[in-house]
Amino acid sequence: MAPAPIIPTLSIIWGLVLAGLGLIFPFYALYLRENAGLTGTEVGLVAATLPLMGVLVQPMWGQVADRTGLRGRVLAVLALGTAAGYALLSRAQSFEDFLLYTALLALFSTATIPACMSVSLALLPEPSSQAFGRVRVVGTLGFGVSVGAFPFLLRALRDAGFVASKSEASSGEPGLHVMFYVAGVLLLLASLASLALPRRGAVSLRASQGEWRTLLSNRLFVRLLIYAFFAYLSMQGPMVLFPILVRAQGGGLEAVSQMWLIMLVLEVPLVFYFGAGVARMGPRGVIAIGMAAGALRWGVSGFAEDLRWVYLAQALHGVTVWGIILGAPVYVDAVVPARLRSTAQGLLAMVGVSLGSILSNVGAGWLTDAVGPRAPAQLAGLMGLALTLVLPWMLPPAERPAEAEGSEDAR
Repeated sequence: MAPAPIIPTLSIIWGLVLAGLGLIFPFYALYLRENAGLTGTEVGLVAATLPLMGVLVQPMWGQVADRTGLRGRVLAVLALGTAAGYALLSRAQSFEDFLLYTALLALFSTATIPACMSVSLALLPEPSSQAFGRVRVVGTLGFGVSVGAFPFLLRALRDAGFVASKSEASSGEPGLHVMFYVAGVLLLLASLASLALPRRGAVSLRASQGEWRTLLSNRLFVRLLIYAFFAYLSMQGPMVLFPILVRAQGGGLEAVSQMWLIMLVLEVPLVFYFGAGVARMGPRGVIAIGMAAGALRWGVSGFAEDLRWVYLAQALHGVTVWGIILGAPVYVDAVVPARLRSTAQGLLAMVGVSLGSILSNVGAGWLTDAVGPRAPAQLAGLMGLALTLVLPWMLPPAERPAEAEGSEDAR
């Protein structure tokens, strides 16, 4: 088992990082559309800025971590830069401001989650143990508390006169910019907590110069990258623009918040017992279930006429997180050398979370303007179904290559 101090420290970091994300991710598109007055296409372009910058910086930060062996310190720098980026966004006024400040935020924020993952997988026992799920579930709980409590916090600030009671634009939620300040404080605390992480053992393994190229000849790793690209291409844009879909169906900020809480109903127990799922089905089986759940969730959200069905479908989000967002990184960690785990996680984020999301965000924004706010979810449901059907052929079972076996000695 991991030393006792490691598990609470990692739990705190995951909780703070995802609590900050819980303030920004569910409400950012709504803020851009209504408070900032951007068009659907402009919202899509701003959202695409995050993954576009991620293409450039995610593998770079992974290489810095693998070459130096200072993975915990790199995580601290990334969290600190993300906190500063959130503070900058609070000052944005125009479309051009949002593009620039979102790009600066993305220099750090897009690599933070991959860094958390690589540090956790290095410091904890194998993912099939209970430790990984118990650490990661604190992040889910932090996200849930954040997204659930924020509307009440915002209402209290309005009632107390700390933020304006009038809308900042022709429509929208007054005082919604407060989320940038709160998220910045949470990421600052995560940066400080990261300084307490150990610097010895598997987390300090160093890769040699140019060794990252061996990842490109790893058949299982490359296949996973291709599959992740199409998975995020199908679902990321609809997720970013989800508040606009809810608004078009007659819901408001409270409905968005409530649906995010519904998303966590299955996510909390699934993440907690994630190790047991991997031990029973393997990473590929977990990914398959997550993909099927995502297809059903978006199909219902896009085609249902009654908002109540959209509410119910959001429970499947937790299965997608369990299967894709956690399953894919664990698949990667199972098939690459441990000394290249940060670079591999960075490449996974670059190809899936970034490249796939760029096209997904821009396409979803265009579909919202050209067809309607339900169109991105409808397309995601159909693409998710196709990806579920091709998975047995596309993605082989995870097996660590022979040349990587010796890299686990420092565990």
